[in-house]
Amino acid sequence: MSEGDEAIIRGILETARVIAVVGLSRHAWRPSNRVSGYMQAAGYRIIPVNPNEREVLGEKAYATLDDVPERIDLVNVFRRSEFVPPVVEAAIRVGAKAVWMQEEVIHEQAARQARSAGLPVVMDRCIMQEHMRWKRQ
Repeated sequence: MSEGDEAIIRGILETARVIAVVGLSRHAWRPSNRVSGYMQAAGYRIIPVNPNEREVLGEKAYATLDDVPERIDLVNVFRRSEFVPPVVEAAIRVGAKAVWMQEEVIHEQAARQARSAGLPVVMDRCIMQEHMRWKRQ
């Protein structure tokens, strides 16, 4: 990982407080639930975004990013890569401050679009692992 990537990751982890998690599942065995539970325990506010859920991790779930009634610092994406472009478009539209695509979620064109709109982007990395590493430093 380059120094630039490190700086982006550190900046997001230090400044984000509200994380909208697109694809967050209520099922504890799903990575989205485990990772989001960890981030919630670390002090971040988690907002579930999943049209198939009503509540996850004790938080009201919303069908889309556009439905979230509060400010979003970070959009964390737990969707397959082909579903990323509309998520990034919504992140830009709602004024999110950054986009994070979890491990194996890669979409270069959507990342370029987010960066062009001024949003830092992390792609193909686990926010929980990066947070644990960052806290050890």
